Amino acid sequence: MFDDDLSALPTADLLESAAQHRAEINRLEARLLEHAQQFADQHHPTTSPPRPRLHDWEGRERSIVLGGDGCPEITEFAPAEFGAVLGMSTGAAAGYIGQALALRHRFPFIWARVQSGDATPWRAAKISTACEDLSLETAAMVDRRLAPIVDTVTPYRLDKIIKAAQWHADPAAARAAAEEKARERGVYVGDSDDHGTKILYVRAATGDIIRFDATITSIADALHILGDTTTLASRRAKAIGIIADPHYTAELLLQARECTPTPPTADPTEPKAGEEPGANNRPRTNTPDTPVGPHTNAAPAEPGPAEPRPGDLRLAGPSAGHGRGRDGSRRHEPVRDRLDLGERALNDPGPDEPGTDDEADRDAPHPSSGNLPDPLDTPPRRPPLDPTWPTPTTTDPGEPLDADAQRALDARLAHIRQTAHTRRGTDTATRTGAALNPARTRLRPAHTQVYIHLTDHTLATGTGILRVENLGPMLADQLTELIGHAPYTVKPVIDLNDSISVDAYEIPTRIRERVKLTHPIELFPYGARETSHTIDLDHIQPYNPAGPPGQTSTDNLAPLGRRHHRIKTHSNWNVRRLDQSTVEWTTPNGFTFHVTPTGTHRVATPEAEG
Repeated sequence: MFDDDLSALPTADLLESAAQHRAEINRLEARLLEHAQQFADQHHPTTSPPRPRLHDWEGRERSIVLGGDGCPEITEFAPAEFGAVLGMSTGAAAGYIGQALALRHRFPFIWARVQSGDATPWRAAKISTACEDLSLETAAMVDRRLAPIVDTVTPYRLDKIIKAAQWHADPAAARAAAEEKARERGVYVGDSDDHGTKILYVRAATGDIIRFDATITSIADALHILGDTTTLASRRAKAIGIIADPHYTAELLLQARECTPTPPTADPTEPKAGEEPGANNRPRTNTPDTPVGPHTNAAPAEPGPAEPRPGDLRLAGPSAGHGRGRDGSRRHEPVRDRLDLGERALNDPGPDEPGTDDEADRDAPHPSSGNLPDPLDTPPRRPPLDPTWPTPTTTDPGEPLDADAQRALDARLAHIRQTAHTRRGTDTATRTGAALNPARTRLRPAHTQVYIHLTDHTLATGTGILRVENLGPMLADQLTELIGHAPYTVKPVIDLNDSISVDAYEIPTRIRERVKLTHPIELFPYGARETSHTIDLDHIQPYNPAGPPGQTSTDNLAPLGRRHHRIKTHSNWNVRRLDQSTVEWTTPNGFTFHVTPTGTHRVATPEAEG
């Protein structure tokens, strides 16, 4: 209907055209789900039986169920070819086929609405994935509850409705899941972003979190004393890397404490300058008739600690150095015991809970009077932060370090770390009077091996982009941050153009390392697994004990995940190396793909071209 130039369309017609295209996309996506269902039917074990096997653990193909209880079986290796032809990884293809089968066999009402164009296919697929662990009977209950509203609410609200429907359909499973969630504790590392930053998630006992938070704050304050003028939040982030080395942490806190001036203790009964000696100079005691507030001169009931001085180390608890009052102002509570991380931290009630007049208890403003998003329709992009945490842009602006100051700070921290691992054994023995053990006078931190790929220009200028294995691209300036202040050793560059081999089936470390460096991603069409020291290295041409020498070589090895290694070994996929950088794969149905350093490329067959 709207095939003319879009720039000539009135706004109403432009929007109507967009809606029609969206409906056409939904129709095509529903049709693609039908293709996945039919593909699964053609690879059911009864119509496409797996190859005969003696034992499952030998790696041969098995029958699996994708999509959940009630879905039919499918041969295990089939999704690999489906994914390669559609340009997705094997795991993504298996998930997609599972969604299609679940909609047909577990959610027939929702699937009927998808086929009629009344429900968006990706929303329906999202429901099937969220309910994959439910029994067939429970999934049927969810199907009836959600079918009428698949396209009537936002995705964020749909997530909540799905969860409520799951709980309503199977309360016992919901309680079990809640109890299991409550028992979950651990430390989890998230993915890297595009700027050399990772996220660390910690679920632990409350007391442990409080003590850890207090130690992080102590290290952050120590960095400030030693010359780091960046924000408190930034220094707390740096403390994560420092606390990984206990000896470095202890030495850093010790030297920071030694740098902190101790204010003289004043006698409260001594008269102040300009005052006459007398009884009125004694500490005053608050009474009910003596108001205490920000605009009065009343003193506290007990002589409190001195006001914080620049560089004071406040290490008592999570709210000791960076709390905020109800008005949003910073609240300082210095303590005399700078390393009290035990009883005091556990008994610290923490920041104030929000009151009835705080933002946490207010309704969202009317759209005409504010610019806040609708809290019901806008999902949070990350877990909500504690409103009492310091906001660097307002409460702790800090000062960025210039190049000279940064170099000076790096040199000082490197010296502290070296001291921690050279003299700490001697110092400890001297202070405690213990006998000195020469074998323990030098404490060595754990060693980490980092592979960095960079060009000769970056190496010469120190600027540009480099790639760090398992992290991705980084700026050359971020390399110092990655390495930290520990001593490091630069190993010689490996010339990956050299081909090396051995006359044995076993792969030595030097060959494994070269293959890993040459191919950062497994060499399967649209392979998703990064190479590591645990990934399988497959002989492209099968090893023949009676064959020629040098069969185990950098030219005849390809990194493959275990599933793809099994597919190559126990199915009708064929592979050959075309040159040093290209591996050609042919699927059981004759589709050909070239895997190169630039990715996976489908090769048109003569039949397809004709």
